[in-house]
Amino acid sequence: MQTLPIYLDNNATTPVDPEVLEAMLPYFSVHFGNAASRTHSFGWVAEEAVQQAREQVAQLIGADSPEIIFTSGATEAVNLAIKGTCDIHEGKKHIITCATEHKAVLDTCKSLEKKGVAVTCLPVDSNGLINVDQLENAVTPDTVLISIMFANNETGVLQPISDIAAVAKRHNTWFFTDATQAVGKVPVDVRQQGIDMLCLSAHKIYGPKGVGALYIRRKNPRVRLMAQTDGGGHEKGFRSGTLNVPGIVGLGKAAMLCREKMAEESTRIEELRNQLENALVATGRVTVNRAGADRLPNIANLAFHNTNGSKLLTEINKTIAVSSGSACTSANPAPSHVLKAMGLPDDLIKSSIRFGLGRFTTQDEIEYTVNEVKRILSSV
Repeated sequence: MQTLPIYLDNNATTPVDPEVLEAMLPYFSVHFGNAASRTHSFGWVAEEAVQQAREQVAQLIGADSPEIIFTSGATEAVNLAIKGTCDIHEGKKHIITCATEHKAVLDTCKSLEKKGVAVTCLPVDSNGLINVDQLENAVTPDTVLISIMFANNETGVLQPISDIAAVAKRHNTWFFTDATQAVGKVPVDVRQQGIDMLCLSAHKIYGPKGVGALYIRRKNPRVRLMAQTDGGGHEKGFRSGTLNVPGIVGLGKAAMLCREKMAEESTRIEELRNQLENALVATGRVTVNRAGADRLPNIANLAFHNTNGSKLLTEINKTIAVSSGSACTSANPAPSHVLKAMGLPDDLIKSSIRFGLGRFTTQDEIEYTVNEVKRILSSV
């Protein structure tokens, strides 16, 4: 018999992989030193572990280890990248982003707008994609940063990252991408794709909560940022504060495992995702938001037609953990800004559900989910 409840909300957070937990545990007890303590072995051991993790994260995204700055998560990294760029380039006061960004980006841009920074928020098409020509036309001599996410957290849609980076390079401006959902699920290479800054978070890739990283290009050309936290000058002065050594070790191990497992894991998960989608679409009451674009392999964002969305979600969540959108906005009853930007009507937005598969999702769980959702759909 299937063990309940089933967890299909892996884009909100993932369980810590047992191998990650095992790697972390000694740094809570035996190796508890402060990585900034340079005069004794406790500090040396901690510092060595941090540097190893830095290299592991760098290898996952095609960076050099000195380009990795550890943070408390993606939101802090977003703030450092966007605000830090604007603060150090005071002569330029224009940012370009898009309507389907995570709230961490949109709210950071709104904060800067109040301080006189102009923000252009590009629309997206029905698949959630920006128009690269429209992006190019939006660039002005005052544009200091283009901030477009790699993969959307609600739909999984992948933006044309290399094309966006090429626009930034042609206009001598910086390109930052929120790759929190993409890293570890699809290949990311900051060099090949022309990315200047990139953020990621451990808890989206089977690591611990409360730790993330910001990639900052250091050459060809070198990115300059102004620190947003004053203090002891940790992390090359970009992020002061005692390092979360156990969390950083966990992030490093999680990155290493993703690098080893990604190709095989993504294929398996995508097959399960497609099985789920195809079975539910076959009922005639379900459509995919949106299937016409390249997507992450693990997300199925489905619209249930002629259905009370709130009741449907409540019933499904009795045995299957799913969500109606981003975990960061789940307390907000307003319709998803992502699906709204894609042009979905409010009734379908309100009856859309995100299924997020992961490393530990099984065939039996997907079969149970299909049967259970069909059963519930027949009664709501």
